[in-house]
Amino acid sequence: MARMTAAEAAVEILKREGVTNLFGLPGAAINPFYSAIRKRGGLHHTLARHVEGASHMAEGYTRAKAGNIGVCIGTSGPAGTDMITGLYSAQADSIPILCITGQAPVAKLHKEDFQAVDIASIAKPLTKMAVTVLEPAQVPGAFQQAFHLMRSGRPGPVLIDLPIDVQMAEIEFDIDTYEPLPVYKPSATRAQVEKALDLLQASERPLIVSGGGVINADAAELLVEFAELVGVPVVPTLMGWGTIPDDHPLTAGMVGLQTSHRYGNATLLESDFVIGIGNRWANRHTGNNTDVYTAGRKFVHVDIEPTQIGRTFAPDYGIVSDAKAALQLFVEVARERKAAQTLKDYSAWAASCQERKATLLRKTHFDNVPVKPQRVYEEMNKAFGRDVRYVTTIGLSQIQAAQLLHVYKDRHWINAGQAGPLGWTVPAALGVATAVPDETVVALSGDYDFQFMIEELAVGAQFQIPYVHVVVNNAYLGLIRQAQRAFDMEYCVQLSFDNINAPEVNGYGVDHVKVAEGLGCKAIRVFEPGEIAGALEQAKKLAAEFKVPVIVEVILERVTNVSMAAADIDKVNEWEDLATEPGDAPTALLGG
Repeated sequence: MARMTAAEAAVEILKREGVTNLFGLPGAAINPFYSAIRKRGGLHHTLARHVEGASHMAEGYTRAKAGNIGVCIGTSGPAGTDMITGLYSAQADSIPILCITGQAPVAKLHKEDFQAVDIASIAKPLTKMAVTVLEPAQVPGAFQQAFHLMRSGRPGPVLIDLPIDVQMAEIEFDIDTYEPLPVYKPSATRAQVEKALDLLQASERPLIVSGGGVINADAAELLVEFAELVGVPVVPTLMGWGTIPDDHPLTAGMVGLQTSHRYGNATLLESDFVIGIGNRWANRHTGNNTDVYTAGRKFVHVDIEPTQIGRTFAPDYGIVSDAKAALQLFVEVARERKAAQTLKDYSAWAASCQERKATLLRKTHFDNVPVKPQRVYEEMNKAFGRDVRYVTTIGLSQIQAAQLLHVYKDRHWINAGQAGPLGWTVPAALGVATAVPDETVVALSGDYDFQFMIEELAVGAQFQIPYVHVVVNNAYLGLIRQAQRAFDMEYCVQLSFDNINAPEVNGYGVDHVKVAEGLGCKAIRVFEPGEIAGALEQAKKLAAEFKVPVIVEVILERVTNVSMAAADIDKVNEWEDLATEPGDAPTALLGG
């Protein structure tokens, strides 16, 4: 067998496991690993400006393409703690990323050595495995196990911590005969699927809820085929958005407190049966009071993680299965029943869902100056085609975008759904654009999310990673301001100030255009609704020409209260005008 350093063995395993791209920052305690990367070749490394940014780049890279696993690398101490938000975001949304950290020498781990921190213990609650490898010969096994765990069961992240002396030690390792470990995923049985279909067929107004597990399983096509076979409308969750095209006649709209459609909530409340596949009944979907969500309807829950069944509420029937394995059986049994003409006809119910979809709409066409945010999303619908990949995280921008934008394919709405860390969007978009360099990637941020990790724009400029970033700027912590209404206050949420160096921003504070240009990117500022379409077209051209991120900042009205509910999905407050005629919502998808 060949002799090599443990770090070199790890690098070779990364390549054998299908890794091609790395995101990170070198440092003293991880330099042996970087030396191995340089020596062994075959891996492309993107140098982030902040290790948290590198972790979100890895997330975006994983989320963009089936089979990808993003890798984030950093040194000891603060590099590892900087990765924690990325690990949390990945764990919460069932996203596999591998974080690799350097560490002090083994003999000094108990001596409070410089930048020595027990990162494995810190990361353990947020990972499927977090380990400090103390023996050089265990490095290959640790990496092999990491990939096995990330891919098996409910996907999730892993952290491997490598003391510097472990990285440098020589070991015997035969990469030529290395093989990845088999992946374990539970599968539904035919009896389970037949019982679930019996329950569905006993209902009059059934729905399918399609979650992020369908995307993780790369099973969107099967989901659509199953829905078409049984004729049952589909409610995608926020993480499952794109598993069925928005303009499909069986798309019923999203449900929830915030990222929901009026017609989606109305349809859910009219239903009498729901089968959830690859979802977790998150509270932003069900509402905080699940009695409103569950009353008068039966539930079947299919999920890859056994402990998810019954976590939020007890379903009438639960199936532990990978979404793809379950859907393959659902399609098989449904085909048989269709051939035998034993499937119930739900066409009248589906038509009623489409009628709600055509009439229960929110107004988007406003000509106000300053710009109302609804108009931004209307113009984005016009400017970007069916193949656009949207990237965003949290805030009023994310909520209203999910209410008004359109998504047609899986992995085309890339969102940090459960964790929602501010600052996630810029680095995640860079990761997505790295994974799909020939596709249109459009990020969306409010001004605060954009400012959180704005330094990562320089990464896009340095490594020529073009994408378009729409920034809707109201100079507020908008979502928090709206939430503070319940406390009768507006406290510590103002981002506006008179910028002595940029009077042209009219009191909106930070000059995002100058900052973006200083980081090597292109930027456009828009003040009026009629300018938005031209700015978006120009941004696409600039990104193609200069191969850098291009920011389109739209100056919004200071206060817009976005449709949402505090606790129950039947009590959504519609603060803004609703659509009463076709011209009010010209880009709405009217009933498929």
